[in-house]
Amino acid sequence: MYSLAQKILLQCDPERSHEFAIKWLHRTQHTPLKWLYSKQIISKPVKVAGITFNNPLGLAAGLDKNGECIDAFAAMGFGFVEVGTVTPRPQAGNPKPRMFRLPEKHAIINRMGFNNKGVDHLVQQVKSARFKGPIGINIGKNKDTEESKALDDYLICLNKVYPYASYVTVNISSPNTPGLRNLQYGDALDALLVGLKSAQETLCQTHGKYVPLFIKIAPDLSDLEIQSIAKSLIDSKMDGVIATNTTLSRDSVVGLKHSDEAGGLSGSVLTQMSHSVTEKLAKALDRALPIIGVGGIDSAQAAKDRLGAGASLVQIYSSFIYQGPDLVTRIVKSL
Repeated sequence: MYSLAQKILLQCDPERSHEFAIKWLHRTQHTPLKWLYSKQIISKPVKVAGITFNNPLGLAAGLDKNGECIDAFAAMGFGFVEVGTVTPRPQAGNPKPRMFRLPEKHAIINRMGFNNKGVDHLVQQVKSARFKGPIGINIGKNKDTEESKALDDYLICLNKVYPYASYVTVNISSPNTPGLRNLQYGDALDALLVGLKSAQETLCQTHGKYVPLFIKIAPDLSDLEIQSIAKSLIDSKMDGVIATNTTLSRDSVVGLKHSDEAGGLSGSVLTQMSHSVTEKLAKALDRALPIIGVGGIDSAQAAKDRLGAGASLVQIYSSFIYQGPDLVTRIVKSL
C-alpha cells in the first residue's frame, strides 16, 4: 500500500505531495496505521561525537522541517533523525512553485527558503516525540535578518533547542536564503564559529550536558575553500561537519524539464560531487572531527562508498522520496 501511495504522490505537485505525506505521517505515527510504513529496526550502533547512534543511517534535514513526524521516520528504521531547518520566527518561505522533480535523474530542485513554523513550534514537537534515538536539530536564520546579524538568529535558535537536541546543525549552506552561503568563508565563518562555541560552553554549564555542534556546508566549494573551512572548524573546536547541502550546478541535468529553475539541486546527480567533497574534507580534517555524509546517497553501495570516503555517518533525503522506506532497510543491512 505504501508503494502504491508513493506512486500516486509522485504524479502530483511535489510540494502538495510533501505536505500531504507529512500530515498523514503525523496523524498515523502513534496509531496502528503505522504498520503500513514500519520496518524492522536494525541495530548497528556507532559512536560519533560522543553520541551513540542506533545505526549509521539518518534522515537528512529538510524533509521534516517542523519535527512533526519524528516517530514515523524512526519507525522506518533510521538510526537518527534530523529535523529543521528552523528559524527564530515562523516564515512562509519563497513564492510557489518552489519544488520541482527531475524524475529521469531521480533529482529534485527546490528553492523553499526555510519555510517553517518557527523554533518554538519545533521544540514542542521534539519534546513530545517518543523516539529514544538521537535527534539532530538544524537551525538557520530568518530571510529578513541582515547577514551581519546572522549570529543573533543562530544563537536564538541554539538557546531554545539546546536542551532537547542530541546535536545541533548550523545551516550556512542553503542556496535559497540570500547571503547565507557567504557565512562559509574567511572572517565571517570564524566570527560565527567563535560566537557559537562561546554560547555552547555557556549552555553546557547551564544545562549540565554537552550538545555537539555540526556545521553544514555546500558542495560547490573549491579545494582551497574546503581546506580553509576545515582549518576554521578545527581552530574553533567544532564537533563535526555535514557534507553536503544541495548544489547550484546544473551540469548533470542540462536539457531536462525544470533544469533551469532556480534553487538547490539534490538527488542521484549529487553523488559524485558530494563524495568528492567528503573525501577532500576528510583529508583536510585529518580525523580531527567527524563528517556526516549526505547528498546523492541512493543505494547501499553509495552509502558504503561515502563511509569509505571518510564519513562516520550518512543521511538520505531525495533518494528516500523516490525509493521509500525499503531503501532504509537495504542501506542499513549493508553497513
